[in-house]
Amino acid sequence: MKLAFFNDYRLGVVRGDAIVDVSAEVADVPHTGPHNLISNLIGDFARYRTRLEAAAARGAAIPLATVTLRPPLPRPGNIICMAVNYMEDGTRTEPAAINAFNKASTAVIGPGGTMVLPDLAATIFEGEAELAVVIGKTATNVKAADAMAHVFGYTCFIDGSARGVPAFYQMKSRETFAPIGPWIVTADEIADPQKLQVRLWNNGELKQNFNTDDMAHKIARCIEWVSSVHTLLPGDILATGTNHRGLHAFQDGDRIELEVEQVGKLSITVRDDLKRSWGRDTRLERHGMKPETSPQLTGKYAPGNQG
Repeated sequence: MKLAFFNDYRLGVVRGDAIVDVSAEVADVPHTGPHNLISNLIGDFARYRTRLEAAAARGAAIPLATVTLRPPLPRPGNIICMAVNYMEDGTRTEPAAINAFNKASTAVIGPGGTMVLPDLAATIFEGEAELAVVIGKTATNVKAADAMAHVFGYTCFIDGSARGVPAFYQMKSRETFAPIGPWIVTADEIADPQKLQVRLWNNGELKQNFNTDDMAHKIARCIEWVSSVHTLLPGDILATGTNHRGLHAFQDGDRIELEVEQVGKLSITVRDDLKRSWGRDTRLERHGMKPETSPQLTGKYAPGNQG
């Protein structure tokens, strides 16, 4: 099942290129807004699944092209991002130590949203293509062998980054730096989340193209480790990391498309009111060069230009 919010945060089930409004079936879910409607539904999904399936089968199909999709998790309790969690197509000789960081839930935007680059002396702005796990039930000190039973589903996630700023917090938790969507695909629809192709295009040019089988620490291990640090709750997001070789500058006017196989495609745009520019080369294309990321070419904070 594919669950999505659309228009004024109506809950829908996606069927092909259409969506069916199932809001009436979840009206009795305790909530104060869409953010905890979805998290409380996820936590009690077994009780609602049959009625949602029936409503989706009998309801009127609304073409997706005629609706506005919203973030499927408008304000998750936790957004945990795994750090350096890929073997980079075999170029790493061993996995990096398992590690993660928090990203502010207020950074979330949805399909068709705009990532806004702040007035900040960052060396470069990047966005990392990732498969995100949606937690389905409370997880505390979960063993890896039991971890996948705590997964509700999956969605697409872009981890926005302002590189080169003094504090990691400033780099990752900027407003609009957590695009997610276009919907949540329930775990039963994904036979093997460790064999999914992840692709990201910038203005139609393929930049990132990797498979989740290249994860250094697999999903079950990530859940085990994170849940040993703190409890994960229904509706929390665990972003599983990226292959860095295709990372490149996000800049004004860019149209970004992230597709995770069997999950969906998330499209956003980028806006920079300062109209700064960088080269279009990827980290892979700059391999062995200094710096490893494309230098800023024009605009405020470019070398020799403070105006």
